[in-house]
Amino acid sequence: MLHLSSDNIGAEMSIREWTFLSNHAHVLICIARDPDTRVRDIADKVGLTVRAVQRILVELQTAGFLEPERIGRRNHYTINLDGQLRHPLEGGASIRNLLRDLVDPKHLRAASIGAKSATTKSAPTKDTGNKSTGTKKRS
Repeated sequence: MLHLSSDNIGAEMSIREWTFLSNHAHVLICIARDPDTRVRDIADKVGLTVRAVQRILVELQTAGFLEPERIGRRNHYTINLDGQLRHPLEGGASIRNLLRDLVDPKHLRAASIGAKSATTKSAPTKDTGNKSTGTKKRS
């Protein structure tokens, strides 16, 4: 067992530090705090490579926890706060429960989807409009 004193603080810091939350949770926290954040910024904050963050974003999106929307050259991310945590020990707690104490409520509202189910996805709409203006043709 490692006992901390002023003499061995440096030794303690050389041991890889662990946290209670997974990298997936850390990515969600970054997005909840700033839904327009860049992948590179998430990677820097979480301490992962850009590729690892991209993989986590795809996994979160595939599971229905996250919905990206392309705006110009960047993504705006929306979190499904009603999505259920996945491990049996988490007892049906939601993403909302996880983020409630970790993210300022005003940021959480800006980053969230209403009461959308994690398994419900809307059907894509057919866009027959002018791509340069984003308007749809009237029938």
